Amino acid sequence: MDPALQKETEALRRMWDRHAAEDLRDYLVASVEDPRLNLSSILTRHFLAELLFGQRLVPLQEAEVRFSMAMNWMLQRFEHPMIDEDVESLRLGLQRPMAVVEGVTLPPFLHLLYTRLPETAAEVEVPNYLDALLTPDLLAMTPIRLPERVLNTFAQLWQQALAGLEAPPLSVLEPACGSANDARFLAAFGLSRFLHYTGFDLCEKNILNARALCPQLDFQVGNVLEIERPDQSVDVLIAHDLFEHLSPTALEQALAEVLRVTRHAVCLGFFQMHEEPEHLVRPVDEYFWNRLSLPRIREKLEQAGFQVQAIHLDTFLVRQFGGEPTHNPHAYILRAWRP
Repeated sequence: MDPALQKETEALRRMWDRHAAEDLRDYLVASVEDPRLNLSSILTRHFLAELLFGQRLVPLQEAEVRFSMAMNWMLQRFEHPMIDEDVESLRLGLQRPMAVVEGVTLPPFLHLLYTRLPETAAEVEVPNYLDALLTPDLLAMTPIRLPERVLNTFAQLWQQALAGLEAPPLSVLEPACGSANDARFLAAFGLSRFLHYTGFDLCEKNILNARALCPQLDFQVGNVLEIERPDQSVDVLIAHDLFEHLSPTALEQALAEVLRVTRHAVCLGFFQMHEEPEHLVRPVDEYFWNRLSLPRIREKLEQAGFQVQAIHLDTFLVRQFGGEPTHNPHAYILRAWRP
């Protein structure tokens, strides 16, 4: 490897090694980053489901996006102290269009969602998870947070929907997998049985965490700048929040490696992207917090023979679901496949 890239690799490794294993285990899996609620993670799972089963599960996918919208709105509301009357007022307010609760006008999508629940999606029954959430026992938690029984609503529904299905397995590779941040939910949602999954990460603590959390999956210490796989040896590669943290030189190398080893499709999540023609490079000590250029990344993928679908998450929610913007206005998902 080029000495400069080797130096950058070692700096990244040192940065992650400074964290305790328990902190790494819980990093990026809570609040708005919880893969059960985070739209980037949800759309990645949906991409895998579509590669496996085509469009047959789209109604369940759409129901899960609406769930994500509702729960993320509730997370914002729970940042403020609440009493029993607040919880009941919120539940009753959902039954009225444009209701005002404690000075807050409830968004129209919440009322419309409440009126359609429970519903049937892809032959499974989606319960009224808003009623299940807004109960007096919500206030027994300090601070208030979403109960696990509600967070796991769609994990259980996906398990039901997938229980009777079969499909040829996909080989899936995930660079920078962390402590199985997303992989643990591929398992919990019932998708992992259709996958030959391998995750790798620079940080050995992450890999040990991942193996403990998901012993049925394969995790290895590895480097996206030197992926130890033959050309076009994996069906699908997924990666989240990785490329923004690389120098321009390392970014080029990482993308080249990703495209080299992938046979069929990639799904890449970006937390800092814009539609300007150039990357905005922002070094932070030995680290980077860049805002990447969608046109330049798209060009790389297209040059490698991929067709590219770019999804700006806020636009997707507002236009297709009548929702509200996410906590991150710069988040994109790129789904790409070779014809």
